[in-house]
Amino acid sequence: MNVNDFDYELPVELIAQDPLNDRASSRLMVLDRRSGVVTHRHFSDIGEYLHKGDVLVLNNTRVIPARLLGIKENTGANIEVLLLKRISDTDWECLVKPGKRLHIGNRVSFGNGGLKCELIEISPDGNRIVRFIYEGIFEEILDRLGEMPLPPYITHKLADRDRYQTVYAKYDGSAAAPTAGLHFTPELLEELRYAGVEIEEVTLHVGTGTFRPVSVETVEEHVMHSEYYFIEPGTAERINAAKREGRRIVSVGTTSTRTLESAADDSGLLTKLSGDTSIFIYPGYSFKIVDSLITNFHLPKSTLIMLVSALAGRENCRNAYRVAVEERYRFFSFGDAMLIM
Repeated sequence: MNVNDFDYELPVELIAQDPLNDRASSRLMVLDRRSGVVTHRHFSDIGEYLHKGDVLVLNNTRVIPARLLGIKENTGANIEVLLLKRISDTDWECLVKPGKRLHIGNRVSFGNGGLKCELIEISPDGNRIVRFIYEGIFEEILDRLGEMPLPPYITHKLADRDRYQTVYAKYDGSAAAPTAGLHFTPELLEELRYAGVEIEEVTLHVGTGTFRPVSVETVEEHVMHSEYYFIEPGTAERINAAKREGRRIVSVGTTSTRTLESAADDSGLLTKLSGDTSIFIYPGYSFKIVDSLITNFHLPKSTLIMLVSALAGRENCRNAYRVAVEERYRFFSFGDAMLIM
């Protein structure tokens, strides 16, 4: 399967640079994956498509202010450190820019020396392992000195960092937001609960690999990045009960989808409740748990649009994106939403 099969033309002005004032006021494209029919609504209408007994699955990861801008000690060179994965109380796997300027043993100072790090290892994939040196509570220092790691296609400065956070974010660990969930408000979630929709939460800490382009020509040759996920046993029991009863599982975002499908065994039940997943979902994949998906509009030739195509059908997805461009939908992280049924 050729990666170019998942390409499309996107006018740059359709890339949403800022979040809407009202999260739920974004547009919603509803795609019937059986007929291919597209309907145009607003996200606040989502309750009309979710029914009593449906299980709505959210990713409750929380984005940390993982972008640190510092100065290399001795030379004064500007260095950017992006936290990817915590290894211990002091050690983190990171992306460093420019990486060639930092050698093992070199130190970087942040915030006039209130936080420092030393490069201790270079991993085979080019990521850096750094050890932080500080006094006090690391999370408080990071909250003060760090910036939200917005995707590279967003060039505007984010006025309110909470807008790159879902309203149900709970567990720190992501370098990118599970953006499909940004459309929900507490009021909308309460309306859904009142209507009998069951709401469950899983955790997958999103890495920056989600923005990494597919560099091979053939889809099957691509190697996915790894991300940590976790599902509470009680959550798994309730989702498994819904599957046995034939109730619909509606996943919010590609990260919730990857979590559920990673945790499923061949019988279609959740059994592998935690671990690192590098699952790659593209057309031809047989979904074990997820029946419907709420998602955003994704980058051309990305693994995310491949996942959407696996559920919706490649031609349905291609047509939906063509319509979205014609109808001037807003794309990517702060953009509009799609419901695939």
